[in-house]
Amino acid sequence: MTEDEVATLALALPEAEESAHFGKRDFRFRNKVFATLPRPGELVLKLTPDRQALAVAAAPGLLFPVPGAWGLKGWTVLRYADAAPADVEDLLRAAWETVARKRPRG
Repeated sequence: MTEDEVATLALALPEAEESAHFGKRDFRFRNKVFATLPRPGELVLKLTPDRQALAVAAAPGLLFPVPGAWGLKGWTVLRYADAAPADVEDLLRAAWETVARKRPRG
């Protein structure tokens, strides 16, 4: 996958918007970041710690926790260039849901 293909998937989620975080592309739901593109070939996703553990165990070569405290909170790196598009889409949806379920409508 390419960075633009990842962006297209992220922006297809309800109310998703593109912005920038520390000068890097990010994707938000109601101004809460659910994914970023910090480096070529890498997507960082906001997952729950439980979802992160399952995802990393299922694809240890493609996924790993962000080093340090952020990783303990569920932030996860995906090497998207080597991932199946359906898996990237599923992980983006999981990240979106992590943020969206915390935000009441209205």
